[in-house]
Amino acid sequence: MTLYLSRKLRFDNMFFNQYKSLFNLNQSSKLRILEIGCGPGAFAESMHRWYPNAQITAIDRDSNFISFAKENVTGVDFREGDVTQLPFEDHSFDVTISNTVLEHVEPTVFWGEQRRVLKSGGICLCLSARKGLCCVAPCLKTTEKEKRFWESVPQSENDLEKFNVCRFPKSESEIPASMEKNGFTNVTTGYAIIDLTPDDLKYSSSMAELMIEAMRQTDMEAVQSVHSDHADEIISVINSKYDERIRLYREGIRQWDTSVSVTMISRGMKG
Repeated sequence: MTLYLSRKLRFDNMFFNQYKSLFNLNQSSKLRILEIGCGPGAFAESMHRWYPNAQITAIDRDSNFISFAKENVTGVDFREGDVTQLPFEDHSFDVTISNTVLEHVEPTVFWGEQRRVLKSGGICLCLSARKGLCCVAPCLKTTEKEKRFWESVPQSENDLEKFNVCRFPKSESEIPASMEKNGFTNVTTGYAIIDLTPDDLKYSSSMAELMIEAMRQTDMEAVQSVHSDHADEIISVINSKYDERIRLYREGIRQWDTSVSVTMISRGMKG
């Protein structure tokens, strides 16, 4: 749910124009689009809205993500599958697209499998998160009770290493170079800047509160992932902080906390 809510915000319709110009896809065409590493399905859900004539298939190797997506998103064909061995025939899709997947997969396999399933002239779109900005509201600062809680949590096995997370990181110059090296042509790059600032008047009250609730969900799930007798106590602390943040927002007492994400979008064509 945490990932679903945060991605739902970043791929909200109000940001579509940024993505639209960088994707450079025909909105009226009956494209076959494959999303690789779809997670809980929020991005595929947005693609379905943005390209209503397209047939969208989305895969992830995590069965829990796929189950969640099938329960919460309509109009998309969700399947369990792995980018290293895409379960599709050669020349099956007009477009492949991925969001924060490249850094976890060996490059020749990542690009190679997409070239295999793309039709001649097909488009590969690679979204990669870059360093953004984050400023926390005073009322949401980590409390001493939370600090003591996290200090008491025993260090477990490093899951990042266990699952090869971000084993193949690439800089802003290395991503398009890798794309070209692996056979894509007409490569272009650009950046979508997604500014989530609840107190900014450009956002509706419902959108602003969704931003705050997404942050609440993130903090709560982090605690719930830990086996501790004190987890419920910390959940209560977190809820109190976010209830206060909502109260301040509704009373017009601005905090100007913000989260600004920067997404690099690389686009290449299969010759």
